[in-house]
Amino acid sequence: MVHKIALFNHKGGVSKTTTTFNLGWMLASKGKRVILVDTDPQCNLTGIALKEETEDDEARIENIYNTHSNIKTGLAPAFESQPRAIEAVDCVPIEGQEGLFLLPGHVGFAEYEVTLGIAQELSGSIQTLKNLPGAISDLLEKTANQFNADYILIDMSPSLGAINQNLLMTSDFFLVPTTADFFSVMAIDSLSRILSKWCAWARMASANPILKEAAYPFPEFTLKFLGTIVQNYRIIRGKETAAFQTWIEKIEDTVTHKLVPVLEQNNLLLPKQVYTEQSMNGSCTLTKISNFNSLIALSQQHSTPVYALTTEQLGQTGVVLKANQKKQKEFKTTFSDLADKIIALSSSYAVSA
Repeated sequence: MVHKIALFNHKGGVSKTTTTFNLGWMLASKGKRVILVDTDPQCNLTGIALKEETEDDEARIENIYNTHSNIKTGLAPAFESQPRAIEAVDCVPIEGQEGLFLLPGHVGFAEYEVTLGIAQELSGSIQTLKNLPGAISDLLEKTANQFNADYILIDMSPSLGAINQNLLMTSDFFLVPTTADFFSVMAIDSLSRILSKWCAWARMASANPILKEAAYPFPEFTLKFLGTIVQNYRIIRGKETAAFQTWIEKIEDTVTHKLVPVLEQNNLLLPKQVYTEQSMNGSCTLTKISNFNSLIALSQQHSTPVYALTTEQLGQTGVVLKANQKKQKEFKTTFSDLADKIIALSSSYAVSA
């Protein structure tokens, strides 16, 4: 059974895409079959995974879009009333890592936002638009079945629109990447206010007889929270700088006292023991990831996680090379531990459920 995990934070610039790519690669390296889904119209994950440096790369990507499905064309049967059923997307294997695939994004995916929003009002229009609220979930399930996927990682856009509401509420799990700054604190506070509204909507949608009988039935609401990731902070002499440590503490405090109570009220938390077994504190912090610095540019250039870059790809010598190789080992350990936690958290809930 596939586990659909949404990476969501409506604040931009919190490394959702980078985390999705690095985490997905690590899960695949541990023998899991993983599909990365790019639902952000900016298509940054697609660009990283497919590599877009030269004119040849651009031509190759154009050819992929002419011969492969993507998130928009995959949903076109439902959203554009085409006379055919939704089918599994022909995902693109990601070079360098067996068992890792990309469901490409599309700039035009945002065009479905308004129509989906009208359908999700669950008002008089629902009979006419009943196939839309369950369409995205149907597409992902069919694609997962075709590729025998263990995990689907959904890289979401920074918004509170209808598409994100649908993606989050039809996922099995979600995690919230953050950065150590004031705006991430604001975003968690905002998320705490919106979640209850979205959960109430999802429960109504999953119980709606019209949506149950649709060509693409709206799924049962089973969403659970995996935790937060705090990243992009600076390390000096082995420790976070004082300013960043202050914001990390504020993020964890906001999660503990504002977000967690909302998660409890809406039954979005796993059993407390499950988090405890993974050494997660009351703020549900999965991990802390320091700044990638120059490694991120090289990672994007070579379409390879920061921890998997080769010496040739680093293109460095001497002290700089040794320093970056040391950082690579740290990042590899961090993402390996993160992947192990994701596997344990999702598996334990699947067993108990």
